[in-house]
Amino acid sequence: MFLPITLTFAAAAALLNFWLAMRISRMRRSENVLYGDGGNSALTKRMRAQANYVEYTPFILILTALLELAWNSPTWLWIVSLVYIVARIAHPFGMDADHPAKTRIFGIIVTWLVVLTLSGAALYTVYAGTEEHVVPDTISATV
Repeated sequence: MFLPITLTFAAAAALLNFWLAMRISRMRRSENVLYGDGGNSALTKRMRAQANYVEYTPFILILTALLELAWNSPTWLWIVSLVYIVARIAHPFGMDADHPAKTRIFGIIVTWLVVLTLSGAALYTVYAGTEEHVVPDTISATV
């Protein structure tokens, strides 16, 4: 089964993780920090921004893939995936600030809303959805 939403989202997520890692790497080089954060609070913030991203993204990606399989690539899933990526780009810029930044708050709230939306859609699909959303014949036909 071809999953265009999940494949696009996974590629964007991997590139975003690479960007977050490069931000850390550049700061490590400029501050001569080989391991850990070297007591540098700015580096700690960047490391936490990437760690936070890595804590949420696998769950979002798994839910996206499973919902795409169950619902056959609905448009709303494209939108939710794009919104999540935008929120996760905004979040680290807010983490760089020394005060509560709007971009960090936006990233946090949107991430939570995406988690709740996808989790709710998954539970709805299993417990309240109709059989018309599930496409088992497509899976068996491609194997």
